[in-house]
Amino acid sequence: MVLLAEARLSSSVLPRKIIKNSNPTNNGSSRRSSSLSLCSSKTGQSPSLTKTSLRLTLPYESQSPENSFAQEITDLCNNGTLNDAFFVLSRHLLKSSDFASLTNAFGILIQACGYHDDLNVGRKVHELISSSKELMSNPILTTRLLTMYFSCGSPSDSRSVFEELEVRNLFQWNAMISGYSKNDLWNDAIAVFCQLLLTTELKPDNFTLPCVLKSCAEVSDAEMGQGVHGMILKMGLVSDIFVNNSLMSMYGKCCLVDEAIRVFDKMPEKNLVSWNTLLFVLSANGLILEGFELFLDMISLDKEFLEMDDATLVTVLPMCAFEGWIELGKLVHGLSVKLDLNHELRVSNALIDMYGKCGSLVEAQFLFKKTLQRNVVSWNAMIGACARNVDIDGTFEFLQAMSFEEGMMVNEVTVLNVLPACLGPLYLNYVKEIHGYVVRNGLKINSLVPNALVAAYAKCGSLDSAKHVFNGMEMKTVSSWNALIGGCAQNGDPISAVQLFLQMTSSGLQPDWFTIGSLLLACAHLKHSHQGRSVHAFIQRNGLEKDSFISISLISFYIQCGKVSTARTMFNMMEEIDSVSWNAMISGYTQNGMPDESLNLFRKMQRYIYEPSLVAITSAFMACAQLSCLRLGKETHCFALKANFAEDTFVGSSIIDMYAKCGSIDQARCIFDRLHEKDSVSWNVIITGYGIHGCASEALELLVEMQEEGLNPDEFTYIGILMACSHAGLVEEGLEYFKQMPTKGVAPKLEHYACVADLLGRAGKLNDAVQLIKGMPEKPDARIWSSLLGACRIHGDITLGETVANKLLELEPHKVEHYILASNLFASSGRWDDVRRVRNLLKENGLRKDPGCSWIDLKGKVYCFMAGDNQNPECAAIHVMWSILEEKISQIGYVPDTESVLHEVDEVEKLKLLRGHSEKQAIVFGLLNTSAAVKIRLYKNIRMCRDCHNATKLVSKVVGREIVVRDNKRFHHFRDGFCSCRDYW
Repeated sequence: MVLLAEARLSSSVLPRKIIKNSNPTNNGSSRRSSSLSLCSSKTGQSPSLTKTSLRLTLPYESQSPENSFAQEITDLCNNGTLNDAFFVLSRHLLKSSDFASLTNAFGILIQACGYHDDLNVGRKVHELISSSKELMSNPILTTRLLTMYFSCGSPSDSRSVFEELEVRNLFQWNAMISGYSKNDLWNDAIAVFCQLLLTTELKPDNFTLPCVLKSCAEVSDAEMGQGVHGMILKMGLVSDIFVNNSLMSMYGKCCLVDEAIRVFDKMPEKNLVSWNTLLFVLSANGLILEGFELFLDMISLDKEFLEMDDATLVTVLPMCAFEGWIELGKLVHGLSVKLDLNHELRVSNALIDMYGKCGSLVEAQFLFKKTLQRNVVSWNAMIGACARNVDIDGTFEFLQAMSFEEGMMVNEVTVLNVLPACLGPLYLNYVKEIHGYVVRNGLKINSLVPNALVAAYAKCGSLDSAKHVFNGMEMKTVSSWNALIGGCAQNGDPISAVQLFLQMTSSGLQPDWFTIGSLLLACAHLKHSHQGRSVHAFIQRNGLEKDSFISISLISFYIQCGKVSTARTMFNMMEEIDSVSWNAMISGYTQNGMPDESLNLFRKMQRYIYEPSLVAITSAFMACAQLSCLRLGKETHCFALKANFAEDTFVGSSIIDMYAKCGSIDQARCIFDRLHEKDSVSWNVIITGYGIHGCASEALELLVEMQEEGLNPDEFTYIGILMACSHAGLVEEGLEYFKQMPTKGVAPKLEHYACVADLLGRAGKLNDAVQLIKGMPEKPDARIWSSLLGACRIHGDITLGETVANKLLELEPHKVEHYILASNLFASSGRWDDVRRVRNLLKENGLRKDPGCSWIDLKGKVYCFMAGDNQNPECAAIHVMWSILEEKISQIGYVPDTESVLHEVDEVEKLKLLRGHSEKQAIVFGLLNTSAAVKIRLYKNIRMCRDCHNATKLVSKVVGREIVVRDNKRFHHFRDGFCSCRDYW
């Protein structure tokens, strides 16, 4: 141990006078405890003195007439009039010869100076004592002087007194060690301890060692702490309960949990502090399950032997909050009521915090209202609960109420709780008000508040304000850079995010996992796959790929850049695949138009016994919708019902969308009507569903109902309405709704202009469509020109169509569908040279036309048919069946429309090509493999041609079956020789 002390002293400040925190005006009251207690009360060392318990009294033997002045000093000290007490004492010092009485009076006044933080009177008393060699040699007075100076926040004065002592006893050494510890001067406390070992024959006792252990814990010096543990063993203090409690606390703060448990297990005697200490050690080190096992052991002990206190409960409740264990939290709440501890303020605060973090906001509010005496922690817990549960109005209501509460001051914790609730532009003024309060009250004592302000401004869309706060920060930490980089990446300025990252690294700071995640998000938004791969290389060089957050960020980046196979490779290489990774990959397949792979992975996730989340369920519904797989959609719906997900409004909207896009609009409406809570998303989905089915009257009726329910239509509502009008040919009505948008506070966007251009184009009003496009406030995108080009082909306007085709190919020269539209335009008018020119351009650009495909879902399996494909095993049966059907429909008016064949071939070849269209094959396959009561449902990847449309109408009549076809424009419901589109598509 001496060697350990020598090693510590070799670089310590002890050879020279220690001067720390020497400003006499700094009373340090916020960090100070009583001068009568040498060690922390947390370890049970000795009762600490509190301001409510101070009451100075004379010893019994001093209560004599001769010592009435000592009683007078005692009374004055109790009243807090220390200057008067000093005057009385200095007056009697000149005429009194009773040394014992004087010593006692000096001790009382010194003690009172420490309690009242009166450094000025304390120094006067010290000066009087220094004038007497006899008084300065009194160990009790000098010990109290040491403690008084530490209590008044002046360790340098304590050090001066200590160095002037000719003889030092253990109490004075303990006073120094304890004083430094209480003033958070942990290294100084350890240095004095080492000096004690090296320069004296004194042996530390059970008052010395807990203070040293606390200091070791605070500076995370496990080696020094283990050395002190060795001393404890040699000195035979292993049975001292207070020393052992300090040992456990030290090991816990140094993350040596096993050592703390060993100390606990070997303790011959344990008190409540022992159990609470180990419970806190386990909780603080994230061992929540182990902590609860210990708590259950505590409960099982004899009540008379160990009764839990409020410290136990305020340790257990945060564990419930951390894991979201609401039921266990309620049990602990019940226990607090049984023990009559629920009225303790810190217990009620912990309960409010627990309920808030477990999502039970109502219970948190109920407890808060029942709490009669609230402090700042109470208000912060309630405000934090509202913010965490996205009760924005509640957050600001409680903040306002707190500001009106007498004696309550908003502090840094309040600000840090409120700012995350500011989630959009509507709350920008709130952020500005909070920022002003922070500046006025000087709350920017660390980087946490400025960082939170940067993040809040970014979320509210004010990136300039976020940058202004960031630039005003004196010390920029990695977290500060992360706040701004993340804000830019997530809120529409990914280029700035990348530039800030380069500035950060050039300043010498190393990025962490959050920086990397934000940078990958920025690269994903910019579709900068090259830069993203560079970031991936950086991750590999620095060994960060094993971090689950970074792995998921990489997967998300590759998905958003369309590199799904690379994302899947990353996914397969992960050592531990959590639910977030599964969700990212499942939704990624759906987003990239790979619904089959999405559903396969969804099934695999279930086989691996991972509980699918709302994200996975929603992605599965989207995949079913993309494939128009009603059976698979119904199976997923059943799964959602069993998992209690169907009540979620977002999942409910996904179910409605799935049924609508699988052709079952009636079932979609049934689900919509059964929703308990209908938000704007639910209304928009069902309105759009009716729109793609061409049911304009139903969509318009729903719009009226939506407004009657108090919900205002938004941009997505109007897309559904305009789509419905377009598919139904309601030109005037559609234009009226388009004009109505600004009056409802909705600014028309490119999507709305595309819908109106389609509305006019379908109706043959091509000039009106052109004028609309010319008058747009924004530059038209490819969707608008594509819609107009399709209308030009339908209505035979080759001149306008050629102009539009050129614009379209200029905008997006790598989109195959644009070349196909242009080719079909020229083919429909017999301009085969132009057709060949366009198709040659297609080849020169390395592009290839996707064949016309149709998918049909039978008994949960999806079958795909391609135009002209003769490789299907049932190809022969399909051809035979179609020949029979063609003969029947010919008898009731079917005439093949060879103009639908846009190829330069003879009539015989055109008839052959028409018979090989994918939807005809899929319909026949469905008829061959289903009973007469089943609807035939199929999905086609391109627009249905006129010949297939006419043929399918007649087939539905001769077979007496309903046939539902979804092409890339809309739904067609064929029944009894008619189509729901009324031949307007």
